[in-house]
Amino acid sequence: MLFTRSLIPTTKEAPADATNDSHILLSRAGYIRKVGAGIYDFLPLGYRVLRKVEGIVRGEMDRAGALEILMPALLPGEYFKETGRWDLYGPTLFRIKDRKGGDYHLGPTHEEIVTDIARRELRSYRELPKVLYQVQVKFRDEPRPRGGLLRCREFVMKDAYSFDADEAGAKASYEVMRKAYVRIFDRMGLTYRMVQADPGAIGGSTSAEFQVLVDSGEDLIVACDRCDYAANVEAAIVKVSTGAAGTPTGEPIARVHTPGHGSIDDVTRFLGVGKDAMLKSLVYLAGGAAVLAIVRGDHDVNEVRLARALGVDEVFLAGEADVEKATGAKVGFAGPVGFKGKIVVDRAASLVPAGVTGANETDHHLKNVRFERDYQATVADFRLATTGDACPNCDAGHLTGYRGIEAGHIFILGTKYSQAMGATYIDEKQQQCTLVMGCYGIGVSRLVATTIEQHHDDNGIRWPMALAPYHVHLVTIGADAAVTTAARELHDALEGQGIEVLWDDRDERPGVKFKDADLIGIPLRVTIGAKGLATGNIELKPRSEADPKKAELVPLADAARVLAERVRAALVASPT
Repeated sequence: MLFTRSLIPTTKEAPADATNDSHILLSRAGYIRKVGAGIYDFLPLGYRVLRKVEGIVRGEMDRAGALEILMPALLPGEYFKETGRWDLYGPTLFRIKDRKGGDYHLGPTHEEIVTDIARRELRSYRELPKVLYQVQVKFRDEPRPRGGLLRCREFVMKDAYSFDADEAGAKASYEVMRKAYVRIFDRMGLTYRMVQADPGAIGGSTSAEFQVLVDSGEDLIVACDRCDYAANVEAAIVKVSTGAAGTPTGEPIARVHTPGHGSIDDVTRFLGVGKDAMLKSLVYLAGGAAVLAIVRGDHDVNEVRLARALGVDEVFLAGEADVEKATGAKVGFAGPVGFKGKIVVDRAASLVPAGVTGANETDHHLKNVRFERDYQATVADFRLATTGDACPNCDAGHLTGYRGIEAGHIFILGTKYSQAMGATYIDEKQQQCTLVMGCYGIGVSRLVATTIEQHHDDNGIRWPMALAPYHVHLVTIGADAAVTTAARELHDALEGQGIEVLWDDRDERPGVKFKDADLIGIPLRVTIGAKGLATGNIELKPRSEADPKKAELVPLADAARVLAERVRAALVASPT
């Protein structure tokens, strides 16, 4: 492909709203353009990468025995109403009225629609198992679309669904998909971890995420330094430790004046106590009611586990007005003693023998507060796991925190959808049984950005060979006829061997071409100029090479063979 015939609008400036590296580089390198909040065009280079991701995903899904289908993006509301998700999804669901007043929505996911296929088409145990998948556009009205392709309102996703006769079959299908996901992310050249996860609004039992490890990731995961335990902090199990909060003194509650000191840091400095002696008391709204959640001062609330403990789908940290209404005090001075409402305390916080907490009075705290003696609460485990916590899976290890971006999520759904929608089959005893389901998603368009978050430097993108829009970036210097002829012959020879080449044939200075090549990030850059041709050589530089001046000379006569070998060697083979 000639640069002059493509559409590659590189720019020096990043969009004003771009804050993360992938958004900046995809925009500057001419891969994407913003249409609206969380909505993007894929320009030619971007679409080529998207197709590369789709190709790897499709190849491994087909290899795993999954059958590709295509379901509509515009869906009647009746299916989500059948399972209760019409209300559960809330404002995240793009809702539409047709001209007759009927309820429709744009599909955020397709569990209901594929379950409807199963209940109509799968009749007998002889037809099981089945795995159906699609690669399709999804729609979610994100409250804060951000990060370019990382969190969009319209995005491309691969979603697969398994149907089995029983739980054992579902686990077998889950394992097949797990292995397929490992092959997918290995082929893409990504560094990742499979971690235990919370199923969220999708539901189900067994759930795992594939987290691509990047410092810019919005997800926090923990992994053991001695065994293979790894989990999203929302799903991580925490071993309870009493810490160093002190010993019971038998002293009664003491009210202390703490003017202007409402934060944990301020109070600990003012009173000279450790954070592990603090009872951090936070007001949440759950099911329309104010609830006080208590964790130790050196811990944080796991809101997913808190919601589970309260038996609600979601909790929200209360705003200033709701805090004052619930406690009679400003934010920072809430506490369990005298609180009028439901109280839940994390197990570690319940063991603090003489805690410091808010007095439900502005500028005042209480000392020597003890669970059960001074306040009553429901005990639950809902603090976030963190670096240094003991591993819940082995006796010797400790957890280390990492940041990541969720690239894939796999679930065993059980009968959550099939039972609600009456998806059944007839078993070998002629009895009617409910189908057992699994769900397996990959954010296809998100992977374009995720890869860049892990593969870039100060000069631009550094694509893994398997995902690069082209394998070779051919740069010609000058308009010499011999240079053009050599470039054309090399271009044609490579393409004849299935090697994808972008030839920068623009009438630009060498510095401009080299900067654009680094920005675009194609793995192998080949430079042909009159000076090199005089010695019968071309210049080859891998984009992965840190030193921009480090390149090697390759005889022109051998260039096509050497480049083809480099490309094939760099393409990650599918694991067996």
